[in-house]
Amino acid sequence: MQLITVSDGITTLSTPDPELALQVLAGMGSTAKPVSSATGVPAIGEYWPGEGGVNGGLFQGGDRPYYLIVPTGEDAEAELEWGGYGQELEGAKSPWDGQANTAYLASSNREHDHPAAQFCANFERDGHKDFYLMARREATHLEITVPHLFSKPWHWTSTQYSAYYAYSLDFGVGWLRYGDKSSERLVRPVRRKYF
Repeated sequence: MQLITVSDGITTLSTPDPELALQVLAGMGSTAKPVSSATGVPAIGEYWPGEGGVNGGLFQGGDRPYYLIVPTGEDAEAELEWGGYGQELEGAKSPWDGQANTAYLASSNREHDHPAAQFCANFERDGHKDFYLMARREATHLEITVPHLFSKPWHWTSTQYSAYYAYSLDFGVGWLRYGDKSSERLVRPVRRKYF
């Protein structure tokens, strides 16, 4: 069982439930700080040595939970079109599996049509080459846990809305909406860390 620990002075809580940990943090006010767990997992928002970025928290999507790793720095973001305007893409509709969406979009027969996904699929950091464009639920999770890592509000997700639109998230206020696939938005790769 993986524990998340939050602390505020002499008060400390350890829980396997990341939502409870976030609720406790919100209730403690701005002085509360997450601390590393006994397993060596860095606190949410802290750099994870050798993993390619910052710990974005434990995400409960898919077959088993995983940590989202968010790279930082100017090379870790680009302003690009989502691509594929007018194409209905069945393999890019998952609300939570950005890895599968990105693999579909960046496949060899689509690589020039989807620059946002291709940028993320080609990103490398700390020897890791398994980065991808986050799905809309992964983006929503990161907007809760590490919104300060995103320099500008609107970021593409890998989740398609329709043949003409894909989901994007405003990290400034948390709005999730769809945008025209031919519009440019910021793109940020992420990767998974399983335990």
